[in-house]
Formats: sequence, structure tokens, C-alpha cells
Amino acid sequence: MARKKQAEIVEYESLTIKEKVIRDMKGLGTYKPEYDAVITIYSDLLAQYDRAQQEFIQSGYQYETSTAAGGTKKSAIVATLENLRKDILAYSDRLSLNPKSLETVTTEVTKKSKLASVLSGLD
Repeated sequence: MARKKQAEIVEYESLTIKEKVIRDMKGLGTYKPEYDAVITIYSDLLAQYDRAQQEFIQSGYQYETSTAAGGTKKSAIVATLENLRKDILAYSDRLSLNPKSLETVTTEVTKKSKLASVLSGLD
């Protein structure tokens, strides 16, 4: 039962994130409904990253764990955060949500017809 509640929370968070992503993309002029599947995956990644970040904070920022051989290795949560960061960066590039990727995108600009521009000039 607890897992279901947590899954519902993550689903709600990713929906809210998805709405924000769509709003941001519309503001940049890069949104198309065809991108919704990719936006959903990107939103889920952001929600997972947020949850993992909270776990990392709750662990007291434990960066390393001890191994059976007596050495240390990177903790699993840190490895998860690093992988999520890479995935989020790749998806943000595909969705043109960062400055570098936005430079290479041409947005669709609706052109006014000559008649429309003449009529708007009559006002």
C-alpha cells in the first residue's frame, strides 16, 4: 500500500513537471504535441532526480560507502544521481530546453499574409 502511495506522489509530481515543461516549451516556441511522449519521459526523469536528491540529503550527503574488501566506493545514490543528470541533459537537448540546444533550433514563425498585413495597417 505504501508503494502505491509513493507511486501516486511521483506520478503527480511528474504531471506537474510535465505541465511546466510544456509551458516553457510554448514560451520558447519549440512545443509540438508530437513531443508529448518524450516530454513525459523527461518529466519522469526530473521527478526521479528530485526523489533521489531528497534521499541523498536525508543520508547526510553520504558520498562513499565501505566495501567488503575494506576500501570505499561511490554510494549507489550518487551513481543514480549522476546517471539521471546525464539522461536529463540528453532529453533537455532533444527538447531544446537549454541555451546551447536552443541556439541550433529554428522556431516556426507564423507569417502574415500580405492581405492581413495591409488590413492590420489600416487600424
